Amino acid sequence: MDTLMLSRLQFAAATFFHFIFVPLTLGLSIITAIMETQYVRTGDEMYKKMAKFWGKLFLINFALGIVTGITLEFQFGTNWSRYSAYVGDIFGPLLAIEATVAFFLESTFVAVWVFGWDKLSPKFHAVCIWIAALAASLSALWIILANGFMQNPQGFVLRNGRAELESFWAVVQNPFAWHIYAHTLFAAFLLSGFFVMGVSAWHLMRKQHVEFFTRSFKYGAVFALIFSVAVAAQGHLHGAEVARMQPAKLAAMEAHFHTQKNAPMYLLAIPGQDGNYVEAIGIPGLLSWLAFNDPSAEVKGLNDFAPADRPPVAITFWAFRLMVGIGTIMPLLALYGLWRLRKITQESKYLRLMLWAIPLPYLAIEAGWTVAEVGRQPWIVYGLMRTRDAVSPVDPSQVAISLLAFLVVYGFLGAVDIWLLAKYAKKGPVH
Repeated sequence: MDTLMLSRLQFAAATFFHFIFVPLTLGLSIITAIMETQYVRTGDEMYKKMAKFWGKLFLINFALGIVTGITLEFQFGTNWSRYSAYVGDIFGPLLAIEATVAFFLESTFVAVWVFGWDKLSPKFHAVCIWIAALAASLSALWIILANGFMQNPQGFVLRNGRAELESFWAVVQNPFAWHIYAHTLFAAFLLSGFFVMGVSAWHLMRKQHVEFFTRSFKYGAVFALIFSVAVAAQGHLHGAEVARMQPAKLAAMEAHFHTQKNAPMYLLAIPGQDGNYVEAIGIPGLLSWLAFNDPSAEVKGLNDFAPADRPPVAITFWAFRLMVGIGTIMPLLALYGLWRLRKITQESKYLRLMLWAIPLPYLAIEAGWTVAEVGRQPWIVYGLMRTRDAVSPVDPSQVAISLLAFLVVYGFLGAVDIWLLAKYAKKGPVH
């Protein structure tokens, strides 16, 4: 493989692995903050135990997420130096604000929260976890604003062969970035709800700490139900933005080759001999409606784009269906749990299912990012810079060695994370 493909694989491995930690950090911090707020409001010691238990799992995930995130930014200089030179004037301030403001706030108040139990007043201690949780969401915002520029560049001027910042506020107000941000936050909260439900299910199957984990399960189920609906609704709004700003990505998501009105959405697409796809099980007009809120609207097909400007179809198509398929199942699982909450310990099959369902939102989120990033190809900055022109001029062997090192180290960190989470999740609450 050449330097370009190896660099793509390395960045994909680093990004996808880091994002295993990010959504749980975002969502579990909010859930922990809500539980501690309930303790402050009611004085019920059960809520304090809940905040401490779920907060410990949040801290494990947070710590390992930091380690995997630090290496990610260095790749812009090592593997994508031409990209860094081209957009560094725009990318640099966004990443600097994330590190010096948002992450500083998050890490500082996480530390205060950890060491402040029984040293700070209950109200101020709860404020600390809220600041840390909101700072985590703020940190994600600056990263996604940087990604939003790659998806929909604005607020810049081309000068001296590079993109230079012209309007910082235009970059910050990028509507495409805010759609991605909302979708990411909702998905993170959904994932955290499933994590809480899954861990609670393990204990409820064994009838351990029943009141504690029934309450926890309820919190997780409510979170999962609310945000499974929210992420689907927001995804529809974001789909309209994709149709307007990245029509080639939309066409790849649906293996839609021929421009037509009343465009159908197909469940399956199989490669044909002519390079196009043979679609099956379609709903007439659904693609037109999802893209433009009009079943008779015309949707541009891939054949109207130059072959060099088309995204990889198979990966984008199936990743989108994996995301949507899982997204359809999750609210049903959460709704059933709420319906049977009073007799939840009797639902052994359902509880076992919820334990094994913990990976579902992870798979959906990774599939969603696959659609976002692979569907943007061949552009690293949409319409401005192609990915092939952004890679560093280094020997493929150097990237291959670093890729192998990343896989080994990240594999080890992943095993440590799963082991620690499982160990402390099985222990249950502190007596």
